[in-house]
Amino acid sequence: MPPGMGGPMGRSSFMTEEEKKAAPKVTKALIKRVLSYLNPYRVQLILVLICIILSASLSTMPSILTGKIIDEGLIKQNLKSLIFYILLSFGLTLIASLIGVAQSYINTWIAQHITYDMRNQMFRHLQKMSQRFFTSNNQGDIITRMTSDIDGVERIITNTFSSILSNSITLIVALVAMYQRNWILATIGIVIVPLFAIPTRKAGQTRWSLTRQAQTKNDEINGILNETLSVSGQLLVKLFGKEKYEYKKYRSANRKMIKLNIKQSMAGRWFFVVISTFTNIGPMLIYLVGGILIMQYDSSLSVGDISVMVALLTRMYGPVNSLLNVQVEWMQSMALFTRIFDYLDMKPEIEECENPVSIPNGKGNIVFENVYFHYDEERPILKDISFELKPGKSIAIVGPSGSGKSTVINLIPRLYDVISGSVKYDGTDVRELSLTDLRNQIGVVSQETYLFNGTIRENLRYAKEDATEEEMIEACKKANIHEFISSQETGLDTVVGNRGLKLSGGEKQRISIARILLKNPTVFIFDEATSALDSISESKIQEAIDPIIQTKTSILIAHRLSTILKADEILVIKDGQIVERGNHKELVKAGGVYQELYETQFEKPEI
Repeated sequence: MPPGMGGPMGRSSFMTEEEKKAAPKVTKALIKRVLSYLNPYRVQLILVLICIILSASLSTMPSILTGKIIDEGLIKQNLKSLIFYILLSFGLTLIASLIGVAQSYINTWIAQHITYDMRNQMFRHLQKMSQRFFTSNNQGDIITRMTSDIDGVERIITNTFSSILSNSITLIVALVAMYQRNWILATIGIVIVPLFAIPTRKAGQTRWSLTRQAQTKNDEINGILNETLSVSGQLLVKLFGKEKYEYKKYRSANRKMIKLNIKQSMAGRWFFVVISTFTNIGPMLIYLVGGILIMQYDSSLSVGDISVMVALLTRMYGPVNSLLNVQVEWMQSMALFTRIFDYLDMKPEIEECENPVSIPNGKGNIVFENVYFHYDEERPILKDISFELKPGKSIAIVGPSGSGKSTVINLIPRLYDVISGSVKYDGTDVRELSLTDLRNQIGVVSQETYLFNGTIRENLRYAKEDATEEEMIEACKKANIHEFISSQETGLDTVVGNRGLKLSGGEKQRISIARILLKNPTVFIFDEATSALDSISESKIQEAIDPIIQTKTSILIAHRLSTILKADEILVIKDGQIVERGNHKELVKAGGVYQELYETQFEKPEI
């Protein structure tokens, strides 16, 4: 098998209209953008180019020296010439190989640094995306773009680009050398080459189709793994006894992936025999015509010359085949870049204005003015919400499930932006404030506490990197969790486990409160912080929250009446609107939504 002839090619097939539309459009702008990642490494690229030219040129020389070995050494029976040309051929091969190693190292170095840059760029960009992006996009797809897609870029740089250069140079050197020997034999030898191009177009179509299908299936598999092998997902699977169901779903997707991989690997074998036949016809024709020229026309050709022609022609087949596959590889390469750029071109929904207002020391005055909001235009969430939270005061937001309570608090740190109206912090629209400053002013304790898989100390210092031991202990005491930490053998260095699952719900919640206290925000938000906890845990958390409510600007979403009673004002939201407001006694007497919630939903404080 000639070099390079064993690579997978495409089978006769046509892309669907949908796939044709999905195929990347290679434009000057796209190519310029791809090349922009190479700009910082221009010096290294020049070195790679020099190495490729030297390596490709020198690696062709042994084929040319074959003629000298035969004519000067073997036919003339000159041992000295034979040894000289063999050693020279060996030396050139060794030098070409060493240069190839250097080229491979530099090439890999460039590829690794470019993928490093791209990963950093992608991660930084994804961090700027709004909460909506992560709730509406498949997590498996996001991870695929960050991992396998960018890994594919490395393969493009180390293989495709360098292969194009190396094969082109090898082909040029071989062609020049062949025509220098004898133009008739050179022409006869390469006349077979164009026949390689016959199946290339359809091959490319099938390869592109299979690649897209495999990528889609890979995204699906990643999604299944992310959902079912996460801590929460695996727990849900176990509790519902869905192990067999999830296994069947994964096995089905995996089977389809395997079939696609096999198709990719085997695609194009139907015409391999034809191409293989053509590659053998070329040398045979050279031997035939060369023999006729020597025997019948007393040509100056030697046996060595004919051997050189055959060696060079055989060496050309690999580069020719690779270059004919460039269209397919190029399309796949552009497809990867297009997928990556699709994400990088997604405009962050939440962006800072051009000259954001800094608020290093906020007071905590929050004003909602005629706020409207929706996730979907057909389903309004908030309608004409207006209220003011003054510094040092507290507001409780209550209402039926799905009424928009959590959405209200998500608008304050700009996890989402209002559709109309405004949310103001200390008199300035939050859209005009520095995002970092705004979010530093706000501390949120949610129902679903998230702890990283590390120690309690590491989780606390996520709020304040330089927190001292004394500061952490003080925060833990205020959060009513210090006694528990002290009882642990390793204290603050106790490992909490993945998502904090080595701790109880109450313990996790109190650690999250300690973390917020270390952050020391101006505004505290408690989003059902005591929900789904037993009465003892709820009591301990309530003891930690009460002093905060009494001294700090606070917003509470709660289902415990004991928590609501501490608030200076209660807002009752129903169907996205504030339907009632006032204190507990006023709202109960009013006999409206609050009284209904009070009688049916709120848990009464224990007597």
